[in-house]
Amino acid sequence: FKAPWSDHPALYRDLLRTNRVHWIAEEPPAELVREKMMECHFRFRHQMALVPCVLTLNQDGSVWVTLVKPARAITPGQFAVFYKGDECLGSGKILRMGPSVYTLQQGKNQGGSPKKEETDKIEPAT
Repeated sequence: FKAPWSDHPALYRDLLRTNRVHWIAEEPPAELVREKMMECHFRFRHQMALVPCVLTLNQDGSVWVTLVKPARAITPGQFAVFYKGDECLGSGKILRMGPSVYTLQQGKNQGGSPKKEETDKIEPAT
C-alpha cells in the first residue's frame, strides 16, 4: 500500500508489539511487573519527540505498546526505546503493529470493527 500523501491515516498506528525488551536498570521495572502495565514514553527514531504510551507486559518478556495518540511511519524492525522522565528504561525491536488509523476508520464507516481476516493479515510476527 502506498499512501497518496505523507499524512495519510494508513501511515498512523497506535499499537505495536516488541520482541523481548532489554531493560537497563531493572529487569523488567518493578511497576510493570506489579501492575502488568506502566505509563512511560517512547520513541522509535533517534531525533523524534517522546510519545506518551502504556506498556503491557507479556509472559515472554515482550510488550504491547499503546500510544496515547497515533504515531506516523512505525515499521517492524525499528527499535522502540522506552523512557521514564529523563531515564532510558530499555528497548525492544518492533515485531508487529496493530491496525492503522485508516483501517480503523474504514471499519467504523462500515458500521463495525475490521473483519477478522483483515486484522490477521496486518503484520505477521517474525
